[in-house]
Amino acid sequence: MIDFKHSIFILCLIVLSACSTEPQQKTKAVSKPKAKIEIPTFNADSAYFYVEKQVSFGPRVISSKAWKNCAIWLEKKFLQYTPNVIVQEAPTTTYDGKHHTLKNIIASFSPKKNNRIALFAHWDSRHIADHDTENQNNPILGANDGGSGVGVLIELARQFSIKNPKIGIDIILFDAEDYGQPENSKYPIMQDSWCLGSQYWSNNPHKANYFARYGILLDMVGAKDATFRHEYFSRYFASTILQKVWRKASRLGFGNYFIFENSNQVLDDHYYVNTLAGIPTIDIIEYDPATETNFNQHWHTHKDDMNNIDKNTLNAVGQTLLEVLYTE
Repeated sequence: MIDFKHSIFILCLIVLSACSTEPQQKTKAVSKPKAKIEIPTFNADSAYFYVEKQVSFGPRVISSKAWKNCAIWLEKKFLQYTPNVIVQEAPTTTYDGKHHTLKNIIASFSPKKNNRIALFAHWDSRHIADHDTENQNNPILGANDGGSGVGVLIELARQFSIKNPKIGIDIILFDAEDYGQPENSKYPIMQDSWCLGSQYWSNNPHKANYFARYGILLDMVGAKDATFRHEYFSRYFASTILQKVWRKASRLGFGNYFIFENSNQVLDDHYYVNTLAGIPTIDIIEYDPATETNFNQHWHTHKDDMNNIDKNTLNAVGQTLLEVLYTE
């Protein structure tokens, strides 16, 4: 026979023991490490060749033979990397009263994706050498001013065809950027005489309701020891994108090219993309504090030839863009 009081005492001890037992700790979920993103390696030799190929046609002044042949080559080259290539044509009149049909050349990657980024450059070259001391009325080759940005973008297109980024990308080459009215022109002043191709595209995009999250313009990105600073319109319209690109370049070791300093405003294609198309766009453009114009020392002269192109500069710009685009 069990004593009742003794049984109650034992039962209480059991209950108290159960109540004092610490609750079991929850097992922490093991977080999976993020998959490492493989960034392609920019090929500066390839980009250099694409610049050289453009220059081999001669000055790419709108309506010229060299311009026509280069347009054919650019279209065929992009078609090697994507079937989505458009040549946007439009009538235009330059400050000197001449009538032309401009050609904007557009290559798209993953065109069905809504998350898009636009990359820009101009593929024409200056019709006069207004900053030279000789042969000022002759057109220039424009290896750096025009050719370098296009060369980098063609190499990026080649990389996209090998390894597609997660986002959609449009490469847009503007025509008639460099047919602006010179300061000593004998013709009546024409407003907005520069950047005719980007003005047209910004008002008439190649696709209805086209929009990109942001844009990056490349202009004069191939000279030896070139430096790129925070251009005014880029800061005003797309400061977040500007900081993103410059910080990426700095982390990659290209801080001697991408300088964290402000520079003056430049009326370039990105101005019209920002103000007319409403796409926040930055301009990666050489700023040289040692020259009177603050542009490349051979800007709008006959010395803007292949001797003005450096593979290290092309690589700094190209690899930075690859890192930015493939980590989006």
